[in-house]
Amino acid sequence: MGKFHTRLFFFMFLFCFLLFIFPSCSVSPKNFPIIPFDEGYTPLFGDHNLIIHTNSKTVHLSLDESSGSGFASHDLYLHGYFSASIKLPYDYTAGVVVAFYLSNGDMYEKNHDEIDFEFLGNIRGKDWRVQTNVYGNGSTNIGREERYGLWFDPAEDFHQYSILWTDSKIIFYVDDVPIREIKRTESMKGDFPSKPMTLYATIWDASNWATNGGKYKVNYKYAPYVAEFTDFVLHGCSVNPIDHVTTNCDNTAQISDNVSFGVTPLEKIKMENFRLKHMTYSYCYDRIRYKVPLPECVINPQQDERLRKFDPVTFGNGRRHRRGKRHHRGQDNQAENAASF
Repeated sequence: MGKFHTRLFFFMFLFCFLLFIFPSCSVSPKNFPIIPFDEGYTPLFGDHNLIIHTNSKTVHLSLDESSGSGFASHDLYLHGYFSASIKLPYDYTAGVVVAFYLSNGDMYEKNHDEIDFEFLGNIRGKDWRVQTNVYGNGSTNIGREERYGLWFDPAEDFHQYSILWTDSKIIFYVDDVPIREIKRTESMKGDFPSKPMTLYATIWDASNWATNGGKYKVNYKYAPYVAEFTDFVLHGCSVNPIDHVTTNCDNTAQISDNVSFGVTPLEKIKMENFRLKHMTYSYCYDRIRYKVPLPECVINPQQDERLRKFDPVTFGNGRRHRRGKRHHRGQDNQAENAASF
């Protein structure tokens, strides 16, 4: 009976990790402190469309005909762990984009860095899509986009979205499931983000590209579109914007106590299963954009075959993410987003 129970426990444990789609099977290794909004962030744009609730624990960002809205971190950061629980707008959300991202475009207009979570709205009955992307040193002509579905409805409840950024890798997490790991390679050179960045969150009208290449646009009869944010984590090496002197860098060292620098073997199982089940686009498999995959790409033949079944995704020339002052992702920037899906 002892051996039987040992084997049963092993298979139940392995099954739990393989079926990553059940969040109850996930054990979070991350115990970073949650901070109030006003301790780490400041409103960026939108005025009345940004509402702070419940002792600064929750923030609502709204989009209506007058404006989108957004907020930004007080500090710049060089590496760290950044996270928030987000509940997306529901019902008809075509053309709406909610973004949670790091950028330094206000400081480095021609050679900026960026690490993106973007949530792309959809027509009624169709799911939200998630897009991740990375730019380094202004390498916007080399897109490294990926898109995914999710194993839950992100408009029904809050879910945690997190970015781990170190000098050697970037990991995107959804509810503690790693969905993408980018390892810095020598071939990437300056394309890997390496300069201090500000953390942003925005909601905005991207009717001309976000849903089926602009076929479906924002319909303001469903406005306001409200994205809710809570459980804010800003844990990194802060940088003085004037002299670029770093402070609180012990925070970055402490990350190793909470998050392993890399994806563990069990996390890798979850990540690979997620990607095989939910990824709908990756630049590594886009033969139209890149006749030869970029050097960091590792091609999975099974994934290659699966992604051929999805409609092609193209990105127009000059696709950039400029937001103007303090990276305002607003309506005046829509013309620069020429993606079609």
